[in-house]
Amino acid sequence: MSTTLINDVKTTFINTFKTEPILIFSPGRINIIGEHTDYNDGFVFPAAVDKGIAAAIQKSDSNISTAYALNKESRIEFELDKLKPSAEGSWENYIFGVVAEIQNKNKVVGNFNIVFKGDIPGGAGMSSSAALENSVVFGLNELFNLGLTQHEMILISQKAEHNYVGVKCGIMDQYASMFGIKDNALLLDCRTVESKPYKIDFKNHQLMLINTNVKHSLSDSAYNDRRSACESIAELLGIKALRDTTEADLEAIKDKVTPENYQKALYVIQENNRAIKASKAIENNDLDTLGSLIFKSHQGLQHQYKVSCDELDFLVDQAKANKHVLGARMMGGGFGGCTINLIAKSEAKAFGETASIAYKNKFNKACSVYFIKLSEGTHLVK
Repeated sequence: MSTTLINDVKTTFINTFKTEPILIFSPGRINIIGEHTDYNDGFVFPAAVDKGIAAAIQKSDSNISTAYALNKESRIEFELDKLKPSAEGSWENYIFGVVAEIQNKNKVVGNFNIVFKGDIPGGAGMSSSAALENSVVFGLNELFNLGLTQHEMILISQKAEHNYVGVKCGIMDQYASMFGIKDNALLLDCRTVESKPYKIDFKNHQLMLINTNVKHSLSDSAYNDRRSACESIAELLGIKALRDTTEADLEAIKDKVTPENYQKALYVIQENNRAIKASKAIENNDLDTLGSLIFKSHQGLQHQYKVSCDELDFLVDQAKANKHVLGARMMGGGFGGCTINLIAKSEAKAFGETASIAYKNKFNKACSVYFIKLSEGTHLVK
């Protein structure tokens, strides 16, 4: 967590509203393995990281509320009884959505002022939206003694995303951001919304993200297409979700589905199993096996689920060619965003530099390298 970030929102808040705020930090997240398994009721393996959203929040004496997005230098005033979504893509929808969903639970929120700022890289697929939603619901719960549990808070954040932002996300992002534990990843069961923490000893290795700095426009339609393919195959198998089936069951209906959809379902079944195997590898301090599973995850995302892109594949190929990288894969929905790399600490800087040069030569654009630590979830900053 950046102290500069906290100081920025605190100072701006005091200068603007002439009162002392409460301070909240809500982290972004990574996902070590288990991609596109969440909406199939499967397992994912996220962790909160040391980049996120800092928010300063306090009650307001006036009859309006004010939100100030410091990164964007953008301010908005609003009335709590007249909330409705702004234009698609507007940052204030995350705040309006959270307030509206709290009100839907018959909880009373008074007027408030909030200033927030983040250091999550844009477009990196690290869930800045979930971090923002969680910081707002956590802050309002604290200010107005709403008595919400952390589980209730993440469901409010998720509903805000569904109903105000218009993204039908799973629960992983909000969950990892809220419940993160320092030095741990969480094996999250997306059906029961319960997780088991796994402390990771990276020994002389570390995680490194490389952001392609691209986002191809395919992502939304491709997501909906794959989600419906998974749901239709589950229906054909007579099960609730693909999490409930095996490769043998899928093989039995192979002639009833297209080869493309067969591969997508096969990927989900295999990826679900990889997430569970990854937890065992971590338990056994077996980073080589973990790395190998991460490479296999990318292979499935590239060739079976087909949500990768040239830029992501190029960076993973760069990682495969480097003997100091134990595993690498695309992270997130796909068609852009980041690769996550498990690499020897002593070689991380050099690999980041050589991969960046190769990427610039190939695509004539820059990628960005980030080093992250696994951190605690949404919390008050004293």
